[in-house]
Amino acid sequence: MQDVVVHPGPVDEAIAAAAGQLPPERLPEVVLPSRSLAPSERVGIYQGMYLLRMEEALESDYPALKRFLGPRGFRALVRDYVASFPSRSYTLNRLGDHLPEFVLRAGGLRHRAFGHDLARLELALTQVFDEAETPPIRPEAVAAVPEDQWPSARLRPIAAFRLLALRHPVNAYLETLRDKRRRRPRVHRKDGWVVVFRRDYSVYRLELSRAAHGLLSELAAGRPLGAAVTAAVRQHGRRAASETALYRWFRQWMASGMFRAVDLGLEGLEPSANRL
Repeated sequence: MQDVVVHPGPVDEAIAAAAGQLPPERLPEVVLPSRSLAPSERVGIYQGMYLLRMEEALESDYPALKRFLGPRGFRALVRDYVASFPSRSYTLNRLGDHLPEFVLRAGGLRHRAFGHDLARLELALTQVFDEAETPPIRPEAVAAVPEDQWPSARLRPIAAFRLLALRHPVNAYLETLRDKRRRRPRVHRKDGWVVVFRRDYSVYRLELSRAAHGLLSELAAGRPLGAAVTAAVRQHGRRAASETALYRWFRQWMASGMFRAVDLGLEGLEPSANRL
């Protein structure tokens, strides 16, 4: 029955496509007729409602992508997407997890690369929103770390944390949804770096410089602080990763609650899954 409901074509085509599992003549055994509707017509109502419900669910996660594509373009994308990735769970919370990758190969899309970056950013927002709550490290725990152990210390990010390297100004585009006075940025290539995190049940987006993103990525991956700083200076130069900048970034990241622990040894480290 699910194959019939999720089929993108007319209900007659959907029933015919599922004939291998349920011959059309046996449909009344599964769906009873009503006073005014035949079994196929009743199934057709569910089939029509399915796409509407999928569009509503994906729009709630990807409002900026819908605005970018327009209502008709987004509806067509949803139709093709759920044909490839139908809902198979009792919840629709993670229905759109594959949408960014699908945008890359969906037919008929203009500015596909921009739409892909926009979908990646919106996916990160939903992932961070749904992540488990992990308390950030307390200031007194940071102050208790001996100064001579900071170079070998490893910082562990909270679960509700994602880093993105982008190729288009999609964070600025997303801002226009909240502030109608802002002009939409042109669809063009412009590198950008963003960290998405949750604090006190609110989701935040913070734009980063290339050097700050590089350092934060190294730290989130479990690299010791001293080695991560050395790599940032070597890769981006002392001007981009100056001592003043490093201090400012570190203070901001700690104050924002991006880290949950400081590890002074190798035990308990986990690979990072926070880079998108």
